[in-house]
Amino acid sequence: MFARWLQRQWFERRRLTPALWLLAPLAGLYASLSGLNRWLARPRHLAVPVVVVGNITVGGAGKTPLTLWLAEQLRTHGWHPGIVSRGYGRSDDTVRPVLADSPPETVGDEPLLLARRSGVPVWVGRRRGEAGVALLAAHPEVDVILCDDGLQHYALARDVEIAVFDARGIGNGWRLPVGPLRESPARLATVDAVVANGLTPGGLPCARPVFPMRLQPGSFYRLDDPGQTCTADSLRQRGRLHALAGIGNPQRFFATLAGLGLVCETHPFPDHYRYTTADLAFARDGVLLMTEKDAVKCAHLSLGEAWVLPVEAELSSALIDLIVEKLRGRTAA
Repeated sequence: MFARWLQRQWFERRRLTPALWLLAPLAGLYASLSGLNRWLARPRHLAVPVVVVGNITVGGAGKTPLTLWLAEQLRTHGWHPGIVSRGYGRSDDTVRPVLADSPPETVGDEPLLLARRSGVPVWVGRRRGEAGVALLAAHPEVDVILCDDGLQHYALARDVEIAVFDARGIGNGWRLPVGPLRESPARLATVDAVVANGLTPGGLPCARPVFPMRLQPGSFYRLDDPGQTCTADSLRQRGRLHALAGIGNPQRFFATLAGLGLVCETHPFPDHYRYTTADLAFARDGVLLMTEKDAVKCAHLSLGEAWVLPVEAELSSALIDLIVEKLRGRTAA
């Protein structure tokens, strides 16, 4: 509840409330510790180029769909990508591969989704450099690494940096915990590209190339039988609809459903939440709709009728052109 209240203060009110002013000293401390962490980092260089996808704000902004898009585009351009991730919320820090049948609690929900959707090798580890070394040893054909959510992981050297924002932008513009920023907006001057997911490019304080991104919903598939699909039109006839979202910005998923003409009772959960059957008892009287990220954690639960909505990122090809040009420059050097 507190986390939800805090996000409303950051992204909706924009101006600082007295409660947030009390946290101002902590924002200064956070900024100092972040700067020290970057200064002390000894970046590990991998044998292949590294593309980092991340953001300077907390919470989800669309990094996972973007990483999937980049993996597919790189393959189309003749590259053999692999993906490394921390695997937030998993039960240990062991460096390990992510397989399609890996338990989400041991590899993390987002890496599991990346492994199932991308078709490329995915490894997790708190130290992404170690995960990258292990991935390359197991898959010598990989010639570029995508690092999911690694903008502040300065222990891994990178050749390309991409910062992602959703429609909430930089919120009130303050550092944590007064605002949602992990780093100052000035950090954007050092990235190679900014991706704006549902945000007007002019709404970002940066002079770097900005690429609009749109998340295009696909057909719903049934949680307990992915081969069975349906449309939004058919779901309108199913009676009471419940929408579940345990992602960084649940409202984005709810807005997508509303855009499809679906009227749902919405149920936001914390990002990376581990569900139990009891958590979802509210859906027994209707049909449950969820994101793919939630689906990897709910597949083993005993639920009623539940449908999953996949999304695909749509971006200009100019972004992959920019990235490939930089990668070729690195490999030529």
